[in-house]
Amino acid sequence: MLHEVDSLPHDVAVDEHVWITVSDGTRLAAKIWRPVDSGRTPVPGLLEYIPYRKRDLTAIRDSIHHPYLAGHGYACVRVDIRGTGESEGVLTDEYLEQEQRDAEDVLAWLAEQPWCTGELGMFGISWGAFAALQVAARRPPNLRAIAISSFTDDRYADDFHYMGGCMLSDNLAESGTMLAYSTLPPDPALVGERWREMWRERVDASGPWMETWLHHQRRDRYWAHASVKENYADVRCPVLATSGWADGYSNAVVRLLTNLDVPRKGLIGPWSHKYPHLGVPGPAIGYLQELVRWWDHWLKGADNGVLDGPMLVTWMQDSVPPSTSYHERPGRWVGEPGWPSPHVRNVEFPLARHRIAGEGDEVRVERLTVQSPLSVGRFAGKWASYNAPPDLPYDQREEDGGSLVFETEPLEQDVEILGAPTVTLDIAADRPVAMVAVRLSDVLPDGKATRVTYGLFNLTHRDGHENPRPLTPGRRCRVNVDCNAMAQRFLAGHRIRLSVSSSYWPLAWPPPEPAQLSVWTGSSSVTLPIRKAEVEEPVPRFGEPEGATPLRTRRARPTRYGWTVSRDMVGYESKLDIVKDSGTLVFEDHGLEVTRSAYERYVSVADDFETVSGMTEWTIGFARGDWEATTVTHQELSCTRTEFRLHARLDAYEGTKRIMSRNWESVVPRDCV
Repeated sequence: MLHEVDSLPHDVAVDEHVWITVSDGTRLAAKIWRPVDSGRTPVPGLLEYIPYRKRDLTAIRDSIHHPYLAGHGYACVRVDIRGTGESEGVLTDEYLEQEQRDAEDVLAWLAEQPWCTGELGMFGISWGAFAALQVAARRPPNLRAIAISSFTDDRYADDFHYMGGCMLSDNLAESGTMLAYSTLPPDPALVGERWREMWRERVDASGPWMETWLHHQRRDRYWAHASVKENYADVRCPVLATSGWADGYSNAVVRLLTNLDVPRKGLIGPWSHKYPHLGVPGPAIGYLQELVRWWDHWLKGADNGVLDGPMLVTWMQDSVPPSTSYHERPGRWVGEPGWPSPHVRNVEFPLARHRIAGEGDEVRVERLTVQSPLSVGRFAGKWASYNAPPDLPYDQREEDGGSLVFETEPLEQDVEILGAPTVTLDIAADRPVAMVAVRLSDVLPDGKATRVTYGLFNLTHRDGHENPRPLTPGRRCRVNVDCNAMAQRFLAGHRIRLSVSSSYWPLAWPPPEPAQLSVWTGSSSVTLPIRKAEVEEPVPRFGEPEGATPLRTRRARPTRYGWTVSRDMVGYESKLDIVKDSGTLVFEDHGLEVTRSAYERYVSVADDFETVSGMTEWTIGFARGDWEATTVTHQELSCTRTEFRLHARLDAYEGTKRIMSRNWESVVPRDCV
C-alpha cells in the first residue's frame, strides 16, 4: 500500500503546459513541477520522456512521482515524445534517431532555465528507461546520471519482438498498443483549434509498426540502432538499474552490471512490469526514497553512501504453488558484491533418459524425440507480466504432457539459483525450420509445477542471429538455449524439472510446419547458476512505498479484466482471449473523461500451424462537455508456410460520426521464422 506524503521539504509549483521548441522547430509539450523558490535558488533537473500522454494516460502516476521528487528539491520535467499527447509532429516507430535528438534538445533547454543548476538526470520505466539509457549513450554534456526500470540494452534478442530468434506474440500486442496510442488526438483545452489538424496529421502518418518489425526478422542494423549492447563504453554516467522477476526485462540489469565501467547499482525484485514502489507481486519498496538518495549524491554532491553495500540486490524467491497472480512473493533480499558474483557457481548437470543426472555423472547416450501439440504454451502467460489481468504462467503439468521432461530426484537440501540457466542440446529436427522451447519448473511434493524461467531458440539461428540458414533435416547440431535470469529457492523434497517442446504458442509464433525434434542424452545438459545459500551479505533496509497524493479522479465505468483459454472439441479450435478494459475515468481537476479498453485473441485449429493467428483491438475515447473523440484500432496477423499476412484498420470518430478511416494490408516473406 502506497503511503501518500502531503508534507515535503519544498513547496511545489506546477506549470501545467509548457512548449519546448526543438532544433527543427517542432514544439514538444511538457509539464513541470519545481520548488516554489527555485526561481531564487536553482535546483537540478530531472527528465522523464515518454509517448504515453502526460495529460491523461500517465497523469495519475506522474502526480505520484514528480511532485514527490520536486518536493525534495528538483525540477521535474515530463515531456511527451513528438507526435504524442499535445506534442507536435508524428510518431512512426520506436527509438528513432529524431526521438533521441529531440531528447538532447530538451536536456539543453532544461539546463539553460534560470531555475535549474544545469545538473541533470533522466529516469523512467519501459520506454522512459529505454530513452534514458539510449540518450546516456549519446553523452549529452549535462546528463550526470540515470535511473532506469524495466528496460533492455539489446533490442533484438531481449525485447518483446524476438527471443532467441523466435517471434513473440507480444510483437503483435505492442504494435497494437502503439497504433492506438500514436493516433490519439491532443487535448483542445491545451492546443486550441489546431487539435483536429494535429489529429489528422497523426492518422495520415500512421500504420502498424509491426510491418516494419516483420521486415527485420533477423538481427541487423535496424536493431543495432539504439541497442547499447553494441558498445557499452558509450555510457559514461552512473546508472541505477532495476527490474522485476515477473517482468520480461529482468536480464538487462545484470548485463549492465557486467559490462558498464561506471558507478552502477542493480536491484531486481519480485515485480511485474511496474515501478518498484508500485510493484506487484510484492513486496513493494520505497523506491522514490532511493531515487532521492541517488539524485542527491550525483546531482547535489551529497556524501550519503549511495554506492555502499552490494552492487546487486535481488529478491530470492521462495517456492510457491503455481498461480496466474500473486499479491506477495515470499522470499528475502540477498546482496552480491558484483556481477558475476563470487557467491554463484555455474554447475553443469547432464541430461539422462527423462532425468537430470548428478554433476559429473556418466550418462548413456540415447535419442529421445518430441513433436509438441500446439496446445503446449496455453498456460505460458505473457512475455512481460502487467498483472492486469492475471497473466503469469499457470500449472505446467498440462504443458509437460506434450514435452520431453527431465527431472531431478527429490532434493536432499534447499538449492538456490541466481542468474540465467543455460540448456545445451545435442539436437536435430526433421524440418528445415524448427524451434525449441525449454522451461525450468519447481515441482512441489504434490506434483504441481511452477515455472520459474524459460528460454526459446530458433534452430536456424544456430550460427548467430545475423545469418540464419535452414536446417538439414536429421543433421545434429549443438545449441545453447539461454533462459531468463531468475532467483529461486528450491526446497528440500521438491524436484527441479526441465521441459523441452517444439512449440510454445501463443507466447511465441510457431514454425511454418510441425517438426519432430531429436535430443541426445549424455551430450545434452542443463547448467544452473547455484548460489551459496549460507552467504548473507548485508543488504539495505528499504523504506515503505511512498509518493505524493495522486490526482483526484472518479470512476464513471468500472474496469473489466479477463484471461480465458477455451477449446472447441468439435472443430478443434483453441482460443486465448485477453480483456483489458480500464473503464472510464474522470479527471476532476480539468473534467476530461478517458475511456480505454484492449482486447487480444490468439487462435489455432488442432495442430495445423497455418491456422495460427493473432488479433488486437483498442478503443480509446476522450470527452469533455460537447467535445468527444474516439479512436478504434484493429490488427490481425496470420500466416502460411512461406509468409506473414498483416491487416490493420483505424476508425476515428467525433461523437458518433466517423471522420477518418484507414486500412492497411501487407504480406511479408518468412525469413527462417
